[in-house]
Amino acid sequence: MKHHLRKSTIYCISALFLFGCSNKKNNNSMIDTKKETIKEKVDSLLSKMTLEEKVGQMNQYNGFWDVTGPVPEGGTAKIKFEHLKKGWVGSMLNVRGTENVKEVQRIAVEETRLGIPLIIGFDVIHGYKTLSPIPLAEAASWDLQAIEKSARIAAIEASASGINWTFAPMVDISRDPRWGRVMEGAGEDPFLGAKIAKARVQGFQGDDLSKNNTIAACAKHFAAYGFSEAGRDYNTVDIGTSTLYNSVLPPFKSAVDAGVKTLMNSFNELNGVPVTASKFLQRDILKDKWGFNGFVVSDWASINEIIIWGHAENKRQAAKLASTAGSDMDMEGYVYVRELAQLVKDGIVKEEIIDDATRRILTVKFELGLFDDPYKYCDPENEKQNIGNKEHHDAVLDVAKKSIVLLKNENNLLPLKKNGQKIALIGPLANEKNSPLGSWRLGSDDNTAISVLEGMQQYKGNTLLFEKGLDLIEGEASFTQHVNINTTNRSEIKKAVNTAKNVDVVIMVLGEHGFQSGEGRSRTELNLPGLQQELLEEVYKANKNIVLVLTNGRPLTIEWADKNIPTIVEAWQLGSQSGNAIASVLYGDYNPSGKLPMTFPRNVGQVPIYYNYKNTGRPKEEPNVFWSHYIDSKNTPLYPFGHGLSYSTFEYSNFKVHGSSFNINDFIKITVDLKNTGEFDGKEVVQLYIRDLVGSITRPVRELKGFELVNLKKDETKTIEFNLSKKELGFYNNDGKFIVEPGKFEVFVGGSSVTKLKQEFELTK
Repeated sequence: MKHHLRKSTIYCISALFLFGCSNKKNNNSMIDTKKETIKEKVDSLLSKMTLEEKVGQMNQYNGFWDVTGPVPEGGTAKIKFEHLKKGWVGSMLNVRGTENVKEVQRIAVEETRLGIPLIIGFDVIHGYKTLSPIPLAEAASWDLQAIEKSARIAAIEASASGINWTFAPMVDISRDPRWGRVMEGAGEDPFLGAKIAKARVQGFQGDDLSKNNTIAACAKHFAAYGFSEAGRDYNTVDIGTSTLYNSVLPPFKSAVDAGVKTLMNSFNELNGVPVTASKFLQRDILKDKWGFNGFVVSDWASINEIIIWGHAENKRQAAKLASTAGSDMDMEGYVYVRELAQLVKDGIVKEEIIDDATRRILTVKFELGLFDDPYKYCDPENEKQNIGNKEHHDAVLDVAKKSIVLLKNENNLLPLKKNGQKIALIGPLANEKNSPLGSWRLGSDDNTAISVLEGMQQYKGNTLLFEKGLDLIEGEASFTQHVNINTTNRSEIKKAVNTAKNVDVVIMVLGEHGFQSGEGRSRTELNLPGLQQELLEEVYKANKNIVLVLTNGRPLTIEWADKNIPTIVEAWQLGSQSGNAIASVLYGDYNPSGKLPMTFPRNVGQVPIYYNYKNTGRPKEEPNVFWSHYIDSKNTPLYPFGHGLSYSTFEYSNFKVHGSSFNINDFIKITVDLKNTGEFDGKEVVQLYIRDLVGSITRPVRELKGFELVNLKKDETKTIEFNLSKKELGFYNNDGKFIVEPGKFEVFVGGSSVTKLKQEFELTK
């Protein structure tokens, strides 16, 4: 079913802001050449809307029928369809494809009283059809340009399919790898997270949101979702204001400063209030203090969940609490559309609240250019040309290679020789084409990733033998179902062991299935799922020359592997070009440069574990038991934040702070020489950390405050310069005020958060 925009509709959309439009008659006299600002257009349109139509803009529905088929005849779908035709729907999500989007947009534009276009939302998390690495993996690249380009490609493909709004980036800071959604974020550090938040917003939104290849971004989840107790999804959050202001909020503030058009609130509570109903977060901080002028959308039915939390008695009260708190749009909750108009009529909710939310939503629609051309995202030719093309695959391959972290490389097993070796490739994930796509890949097609086996088969000079060792999964592998790597069937292990006995090197690809991390996929154990540990140990008995390639969505506890396996590669879930990226690194065509954005614990008992911890009053080992430690494990992580090796080696020298005492308003120049002392050209992420030794609020032992990705030829030396200002040296007090205090500081520089290179300086008023 195809539809074409009537000229009368175009005239109506262009003119209704001045004259109104209750019918679709062709009337050229209605066009005015006056150039109005978006604010004037919004105000004019708002003045013509009924209360119900304004509330309708605050209502978002999930796609509810096959738009190329018959309209719904009954149930909830019929209600949604009737609301759409009344102009009581402001947005739809999970409608995609130019034909489908065009049809729902046609109804909104041509069959409603005012013809207000829909904004079409979708979870474009790490790509649309062509998938980049999961966001946690991209964060391991520390390459802001590559991350921005990845988001740009996602926007180009999604917009070509009719989508103009993504529910990304997720900017939640989390210190708990048990939480499945760590795969969606940038890790544990607020400084790195803030930089990545900005890059991804810029990638999605571009430099002109009105272009048809950009989409509105949505920073989520506001706020503190990543601190869910016990790492259990949807759980309560209980943190202090220091953690809120200094760890949780900086990436959101960075996204707002970058011009993000929307934010999504979250499922958790904070200070005993479900955040969907938090005036403190949404109005006091976001809209008032930060001056955010976009709109806030709830997470899926989270306004309803205010009742389940026990904070509201019924939907009527939930609608009142959420709307007055600043939650502007109700995602698939039916609460606003059913309750808000009557609440206004009863004098319980002020109409100014409704006007403010509607104005924010309409403004974003104008900024997207939807009123100028509601069908601008509905070009089938654009859809064919801009989805899954070679240029996009080349770009996601590039960021996939940059995301791989070399954790360990004893005996220089890597890079592999390109000729004359006999190699065994073993593991249930080695031949897998679905798992590498990761979670949150709704727009992509199953089984389209390049497997590790396929990637390695491109190198013809060696003998490559493959054995899976284990059947992959038990249960259905899908977005909505739990899966598990085989827990009972050992029938394939013996064949893998026999194959490993007579080869030069064994490549073992183990980890999590792509659907073992993500939303609703919290774990109490962080080991290799199923029988993979047993498989690893049995193969190790046959051949100790093992390269362990991990493909996973979160940090894992691999203490046995660290102790016994000589080479370990963290390859995450790298998206469409996964196998090609991994093979390129294994064979040395790409020298790994990734650094960990999250700490790897030794065991689950250490969790939450993170590098920027507080010192405590008893940090040092004593000859007695009365100091902060475990009696059965070290305090230190298995692999620290910022860790990552290269096939080359790097030497730091001449570390200088150019001065010993500085005024609060000074810029502090810091330099260090970096030399490539290895046999390969390579890249190093030079990291700078500080410690404020005494503060009115205790400060972490280290805080990342600068980094630079440096390319060095073999034997080349470069001088790296950092400049610290009060922006990096200050912090937020418990009232949310940014302060800079005089005193002594330590500054560290190196290749990870545990670097020992240290200098000192003093800050004065």
